Amino acid sequence: MDMMPPLPDADPQDGCHPLFRNAPSSVEFNKLRKRLLRQTRQAVDDFAMLSPGGRWLVALSGGKDSYGLLAVLLDLKWRGLLPVELLACNLDQGQPNFPKHILPEFLSTLGVAHRIEYQDTYSVVTEKIPESQTYCSLCSRLRRGHLYRIAREEGCSALVLGHHREDILETFFMNLFHGGRLAAMPPKLVNDDGDVMVLRPLSYCAEADMARFADAMMFPIIPCDLCGSQDGLQRNAMKAMLDDIERRMPGRKDTMIRALTNVRPSHLMDRRIFDFTALALGTAETQAESMQLLVP
Repeated sequence: MDMMPPLPDADPQDGCHPLFRNAPSSVEFNKLRKRLLRQTRQAVDDFAMLSPGGRWLVALSGGKDSYGLLAVLLDLKWRGLLPVELLACNLDQGQPNFPKHILPEFLSTLGVAHRIEYQDTYSVVTEKIPESQTYCSLCSRLRRGHLYRIAREEGCSALVLGHHREDILETFFMNLFHGGRLAAMPPKLVNDDGDVMVLRPLSYCAEADMARFADAMMFPIIPCDLCGSQDGLQRNAMKAMLDDIERRMPGRKDTMIRALTNVRPSHLMDRRIFDFTALALGTAETQAESMQLLVP
C-alpha cells in the first residue's frame, strides 16, 4: 500500500457526525478510529472506488462489520473525504425472532438515509436446504440478488459490503483447500449483469479492530445465528487456522494480504495468464518486461 496523506480532522465548527457524539474520547479509541479511517481511505484510493456523482447502497445486516462500515463511511464523508451519497439498506429476510425495530430506530435517530426491505428468503432456504446442512451459501446468493435490485431501484451505482481482511483471507484459503483455485474476495468487482459495482472498502481492516470499534461504539448488534445454521462451517475452520498462524507468527495476516496484491504469474502454474510455451533461453529480459506490465 502507498502512503496516504495525513488524515485531516473534521471541521471543529461542524463537530462530528451524530453517530460519534457519544463515542469514547480515549487516546486508544481515537487511534483505532483513525486507523480504520486511514485503511478504508487507502482501499478506496488503491482500487479506484470513487466515481463522480456516485451513490452507494451500504448493506447493513446489524452485525459488527456492517455497523462499522457505515460508521467509517459516514465519518469520511463528514470530513469531506468521501464525495458520494450514502443510502443504508437492511434486508429483513424473515429469520425467526429477527428484531425488526432495531435498525429503523437506530438509523432514524441518527438521521441516516435508509431503506428497510422485507423479503422472506428464509422460507425459500429452509425449503431447499436440509436441516443438517448450512443455509449460508444460498441465503447469501438470494440476499445479494435483492440488494442488486434495490441498488437499481434507488439509482445506486455501487453496492458496498462490510467484508474485512479476515473475510478475504478465509475465502482465499477456502478456495485453495476446497475449490482448487487461487481466488479471494476482490475489493472491487462488477456484478454478472454489469450494472452494479460491488465494493469492499474494509479490505485492509482487521476483524479484531472492527470488533473493538463496535464494542466501543455500543452498536445494537443483531446476531447472525437467528437461523441456527452457523455450526460446522468450513469458514470457521479457516478462521481458526488463520488465528493460530497469527498467534504463532504475529503479523502474518498483514503479510498474506500484501501477498494478494503482489502476484507473480510466471511463478505459478496457470498457462492462461502466463505464456510458458513462448518462454525460451535468452528471453529473460523480455520476461522481466512482461512481468512489469502484468504486475505494476
